[in-house]
Amino acid sequence: MTEERARLLIVDDEAAHLRALCETLEVEGYVTHGFASAKQALAALRPGEHDLLLTDLMMPEMNGIELANAAHEIDPDLASIVMTGYGTIDTAVKAMQGGALDYILKPFKLNVVTPIIAKALAIQRLRRENAQLQESERQRSEELAIANQALESFSYSVSHDLRAPLRAVDSLVQMVEQDYSERLGEEGSGILRTIHEGCVRMDQLITGLLAFSQSARQPIDMIPIDMTALARAAMNEVMMAYVGPTPTVEIAPLPPTAGDAILIRQVWCNLLGNALKYSAHKTSPNVRVGGRVEGRESVYQVDDNGAGFDMKYAHKLFGVFQRLHKAEDFSGTGVGLAIVQRIVLRHGGRIWAQGAPGAGASFQFSLPAIITDQ
Repeated sequence: MTEERARLLIVDDEAAHLRALCETLEVEGYVTHGFASAKQALAALRPGEHDLLLTDLMMPEMNGIELANAAHEIDPDLASIVMTGYGTIDTAVKAMQGGALDYILKPFKLNVVTPIIAKALAIQRLRRENAQLQESERQRSEELAIANQALESFSYSVSHDLRAPLRAVDSLVQMVEQDYSERLGEEGSGILRTIHEGCVRMDQLITGLLAFSQSARQPIDMIPIDMTALARAAMNEVMMAYVGPTPTVEIAPLPPTAGDAILIRQVWCNLLGNALKYSAHKTSPNVRVGGRVEGRESVYQVDDNGAGFDMKYAHKLFGVFQRLHKAEDFSGTGVGLAIVQRIVLRHGGRIWAQGAPGAGASFQFSLPAIITDQ
């Protein structure tokens, strides 16, 4: 398939120059449309029919700058080059300041004219491609906004429409147990307790699913973060809900980073909460937090001496509703680490873990480092 030829609109009130330029550029492979009158050129101009305007600078009806401006009103995508003699180069430069891509000196030299036209067409092509990319980006943004609205509606449905019948079932179970416990006996009461526990578990899963979906939509407010202070605040928060032997907690000075402090605090709360939870069966739980800078990354680490995990199942750690331990041994919905991974990835970082059964776990995540000049 042959490449489409560029279309040139050429305007010059000197007929000999106009004819020579049109014929020469036709031989060079361009499609030319020549006019000796600026007004006639404007009358014939249609949007999208030409790629480039070549106009003489000094003409009786209107000068080249005025013509280029008027042509741009008709076809905003039309680029222009002005043609001028040696005595009006300053005016040609002003034309470029007004939007012309370049100028050509008279008398014409083919080895000078064709590179200027080729460069102008290349710039024009880049402008059009950039405009197309911006339009595509605008359309994608609109589609994303529509998708987010649909997701918000879905979240509302999950939160209200699904929870309503679930809570109704749980309420009925409690009413039956209160009113008919003697007639049900121990076995019947046990069945009702199982139904109640299932309702509670389902409500927790719905809550986790909503939290996971919201972690992708919450906007990120990037600010410098004192990670040492944030990690200590998160530890104080999770300690309020911790039940177990008094742990030893060590938080070393951590390198700063930039990110959304609210979301990064959630990362710390999840990782530190897990470290405490899975160490709670030890007589002396120990949680250690450290950090370092590696190149352009700040790497943060949370170690514990808890239950650990088998590395052959490590790929399941960050999956939604994936659990590596029995629910009766450790509470949770299996959503926390999925949320942590999503937050870290949205900040341009990464997260990984190591562990062994009964030997504790080590979770590490990276975020962009704050590089300071020495």
